[in-house]
Amino acid sequence: MKLSRRSILLGAGSLPFAVASLRAGALAQTAPTTQNAEVPPILFVHGNGDYDALWMTTLWRMESNGVARDRMAAINFTDPNARSDDKVEQANRSSTEDQRRELAAAIADLKRRTGAPRVALVGSSRGGYAIRNVIRNGGTGDVSHAVLCGTPNHGVFATDDQPNNEFNGRGTFLRSLNEGESEVTPGTALLTLRSDGMDKYAQADGRFIGKPGTPTGVTVEGPELKGATNLVLGALDHREVAFHPRAFREIYKFIAGREPARIAIVPEQSVRLSGLVTGTPGGVSTNRPVAGATVDVFRVDPDTGERRGGAVHSAKTGADGRWGPAQVEPSWFLEFVLTSPDAPTTHIYRSPFARSSDVVHLRAARPLGPADKDAGAVVIMSRPRGYFGLPRDVVLLDGKEPADVKPGVPTDSAATLRLPAAEAGRNIVAQFGEERIVARAWPASENRIAIAELTY
Repeated sequence: MKLSRRSILLGAGSLPFAVASLRAGALAQTAPTTQNAEVPPILFVHGNGDYDALWMTTLWRMESNGVARDRMAAINFTDPNARSDDKVEQANRSSTEDQRRELAAAIADLKRRTGAPRVALVGSSRGGYAIRNVIRNGGTGDVSHAVLCGTPNHGVFATDDQPNNEFNGRGTFLRSLNEGESEVTPGTALLTLRSDGMDKYAQADGRFIGKPGTPTGVTVEGPELKGATNLVLGALDHREVAFHPRAFREIYKFIAGREPARIAIVPEQSVRLSGLVTGTPGGVSTNRPVAGATVDVFRVDPDTGERRGGAVHSAKTGADGRWGPAQVEPSWFLEFVLTSPDAPTTHIYRSPFARSSDVVHLRAARPLGPADKDAGAVVIMSRPRGYFGLPRDVVLLDGKEPADVKPGVPTDSAATLRLPAAEAGRNIVAQFGEERIVARAWPASENRIAIAELTY
């Protein structure tokens, strides 16, 4: 069944959708209701190269609708990047079988913790492959609902070469999932969410995958599945169809069987933050813990980015890579200073955290490279839960639209500003929609990089 929803969503990162008013009357932790006790436990599954931290705002929205935090989980795949050839081992990369095995173990753990006979799964992009693989190979009895968000179910490309690439719609893996009159395994209710033409991995032209002018063999309808409920969410991009408030509404409604009581996040009075420090061995992003890293957390002025006093929390990671917990207020803008072995000192600036989270993961910035050799300071604006769309979005870095963000279909989730040495130390404003973060441009000569990381 296909239910098209084609309203164009301007300002997709707008904060009014995201955080409820900070009035004293709104500061409350939403308690689970009897009705929400009937919602199955939910396991969130991230995509290629990503981590479970991307689901933070979705978890907050679920909590704000009475879903207990201990009835939710988000998997953190050890090696989140796919192999070039699924059959050939590649350092710090995973096969489809690696992902299926890790997800099956996470499902079993969530069932054990909650005592529930079945769980619901929600996956972004490649995460949907692992979900389908588990269900297809004996897991339907464990999974009541599955929501696939922007999953390239018919491939990022569909060609006769690279038969063992899992993103090839004509390859071995996807053909095994899609064979048969129905592409859905009976016994599990399945929903797909896709973009109306703004998904970089559901495009007919290969320019978005490095092959301009070459037909990919796929279309904007690639994420849909025969036999599933297929929804079109308008002009959302590849990541937003999982993490945007619009996507949350459909995810909740499909699993709970009713509209959410609220879309906005209800802030807590007291916020505790913790997470994992990970690294990029061999230049490949992994979710493997980094030991011996130091994390210092500072409260900063929202208008200047300057620190307000000393560190509110300091920690050094052990073998498990964990830092925290840090106790903060839900109105504080924060700077996280990560000093990680063999990496630049990374200053990460964040908007206030409305609720507690144990998935505030930190990863050091990539080393300064040839493009940075003449820079006195490097500041990166990063949007992990979506891409920058021009002219769709308001995207400003130091008062200008970033030159390295391409217009049209949103393809870039980071923008980089390089400043001369004379401007090192000044404050830089990063703005996306109504989310505004002020970062300090730290001297590159000290091997430091600043990141303004957007939450919405």
